[in-house]
Formats: sequence, structure tokens, C-alpha cells
Amino acid sequence: MALLDDFKMQYRIGGVVQKLLFWNIGVSVVFFILNAFVPSFHHLLLGWIGLSSKTTIALARPWSFFTYAFLHANVFHLIFNMIVLNFVGRLFMTYFTQKQFLAVYCLGAVFGGIFYVLSSFVFSTGIILVGASAAIMAALVALATYAPYMPVRLLLIGEVKMWHIALALLIMDLIQIPVSNTGGHIAHLGGAFFGFLFIKALQSGTDISKPFTFVVDKAANLFNPKPAKHPFKKVHVNPNKTQHTTQSSQGGLIGVGTAGVVKDPEQQRIDHILDKISKSGYDSLSKEEKDFLFKIGK
Repeated sequence: MALLDDFKMQYRIGGVVQKLLFWNIGVSVVFFILNAFVPSFHHLLLGWIGLSSKTTIALARPWSFFTYAFLHANVFHLIFNMIVLNFVGRLFMTYFTQKQFLAVYCLGAVFGGIFYVLSSFVFSTGIILVGASAAIMAALVALATYAPYMPVRLLLIGEVKMWHIALALLIMDLIQIPVSNTGGHIAHLGGAFFGFLFIKALQSGTDISKPFTFVVDKAANLFNPKPAKHPFKKVHVNPNKTQHTTQSSQGGLIGVGTAGVVKDPEQQRIDHILDKISKSGYDSLSKEEKDFLFKIGK
């Protein structure tokens, strides 16, 4: 239960990248379990949520242009995409807002889906498209377009520039189109195209994410549920007095100072824990502090 409580707390206090990781992993794991134990139901559900290469089916299920990005073919596909999502997402936040990342991620997935369906008229792209790669590629290319010379240190390679990474991935996609996973690589290019388009429009003074503000806000509220209100007790004092002493019900002194509001011990402890998180991160909390914060969060 303690591990589950930690996951719940990290979901609540985490940013949009962390929440997207939770959603991708959660949805994909459910589908892996269904495939292992109820393959017929898995296949039926996959047809509704995955993106079909057949235009008539895809247009009849418009939500699939987005939902396919939360499904993955296998565990290795999921792990690789989540590593890249975490890597790109954290770098993206250096220059942009969480709302912009969510918009680029979602619209990048849609553009990748559109490219996939259109390419089926030319190539044999397969039957069902799944994976977050196009959405992630949109954010990666957007970042490389905006900050091409941003230094990035890669394991076993060393320091490279952001545009080096984007160019290498684009070349790999182009080379592999006639070889294997044709539809997947074309979807990557669709996501990359939107990432480039987003930054060029932004540099011209147009934020493409703004027309979708309502949708993005609703999604952000889904990823960031409002915390429950707590009936914290506050002791108010006479503002006309320049100095005061407030006593507890047992007669002990709670605080002495100029006129203002004296917080009860529980509120003070919450403030202390939140300050600790802002300075050192959630992992710096002790088990007792995590349990206390989770209890208050309910």
C-alpha cells in the first residue's frame, strides 16, 4: 500500500510529463494483460482505439487519431518510448510551458495519425497504428527547431547538439520506410512536421496551441485534479493591535508577533513539507512525511 500511496502522490504533484508517463504505462499495461488473458476482447478493443490504415474506418472513429498514441505493441516498445518521452519532456520544459507541451504532444499525435492514413494510399502501411512515437517526435523536433544548439550529453556518445539528435532520428525514419514498419516511420515524420510547424508559427507570433485552449485546459484539469479543500483552522487576531499573544486551548503560547494570522500546527507542518518538496523534491521526504501528506491529500 505504501508503494501505491507513493504513486498516487507523485501523480498529484507531478507535472504533465510525469502524468503522460502514468497514462501511457497504465493504458498499455491493461492492454498487455488483456492480450495475455482475453485475446479476443483485446483484438476487438484495439480495433476501436488503435488507428486503422483504412480511411473509412479511421474517419468513422475520429478519436482513434489521438487514442492510438497511448497504446504500445509490446513491453520493449513501451519502455523505449517512455524513456524518450521523459528525456524530451524535461528538456522541452526549459523553454516552454506545460500547456504547450501537452498541446504539441496531442496535436503531434494527430498529425502523425493523418500522415499514416494518407500514406496508406501509396504504401502498404499495415493494419493498426499504435505508439507515442509521433507525439514524442513532435516535441523533439519542436525543441530542436527552437534551440538547435542546445547541448545534450548522451550516454556512451558524449555531448551533442539538439539538432544532431533530431536529424539522426529523421534520417533513420526515412531510411527505414521501405524496409519495415512503414506506417510507423511515416507517422513519426507527421509528428516531426507538426513540431517544426509549431515553432515556426510561434516565432511568427502565432501560438498554434491557443485555438485549442479549451481542449487543452480540460485535458490539463484531467491530468491535474484540483486538490480537495481542507477545513484548516485559522486563528484571526484584532488588526488594530500592533502586538499580540495567542494561546492554545491548553494555555500554552502558539505565537507572538505583529497583527496577522496564526496557523495551527498542522498547517505549519504542511507548509514545511511543501517547502521541502520545492527545494529537494518529493523523494527527499521521509516515509512519515509522505504518509502525512497523502493522508491530508485525501
